[in-house]
Amino acid sequence: MSGRARLVALDVDGTLMSYDGVISPEVHAAVQALVEAGVHVVLATGRSVAGTLPVAEQLGLTDGWVVCSNGAVIARLDPDLDDGYEVVDVVTFDPGPALRALAAELPDALIAVERLGIGFLANALFPAGELNGEISVATFDELVAAPATRVVLRSLGSTPEEFHEIVERVGLHEVSYAVGWSAWLDLTPGGVSKASALETVRRRLGVEPFATAAVGDGSNDTEMLRWAARGVAMGHAQEPVRAAADEVTGTIEDDGVLAVLRSLQPR
Repeated sequence: MSGRARLVALDVDGTLMSYDGVISPEVHAAVQALVEAGVHVVLATGRSVAGTLPVAEQLGLTDGWVVCSNGAVIARLDPDLDDGYEVVDVVTFDPGPALRALAAELPDALIAVERLGIGFLANALFPAGELNGEISVATFDELVAAPATRVVLRSLGSTPEEFHEIVERVGLHEVSYAVGWSAWLDLTPGGVSKASALETVRRRLGVEPFATAAVGDGSNDTEMLRWAARGVAMGHAQEPVRAAADEVTGTIEDDGVLAVLRSLQPR
């Protein structure tokens, strides 16, 4: 279905951007070519709004939509607005029950609760570069005091496999979760995903379901790849992510997203 997509959803880290924060000139040019051809390019990321906006700016995306916080936040980019964007949809959850259960299993875990449009409240400082926006240290009671869009747990001494085991043991039924490449756990409101937010965006844009495409590499991209008419997994993605996709492209090391972006150019 080369060239048929009118809405292209793109994960950021590990898909558009290398793990050291680089977007290649070729990827930048391919994204711009899609925009100029009238394709809706939507960043769909686990990043907060504060962490997504600089990426959109770097790519030259000043008008359109972004899906942030793994689908809990939808924002509209508009250069005529004072801040260049507006948040149009937010879903929150009570982080208390899940955090108390997880903290009992991982008492030394780093915990960060997203503050919409600002950054994070955290129980301690995370490794440099892992969180975007303003970081303020807070007590556990302060972390669970208000509804949240997204919560991050980071255990420097654990493995992703151990995180999966802990999540299964605790039984997180009221929230959605995704385990990252490292011992990193994202919690979002139950039933919320990049896919659910993208469906909202698709309907608002009036794009037909068959005219959607998505590219991603993480476990938080699985639903998005199934949602898209053409779901493409990056070559370095883990097997469950690859299995959710219609096809697999190259890895982040060889700019695997580039071939997909070029194939989506309207013919």
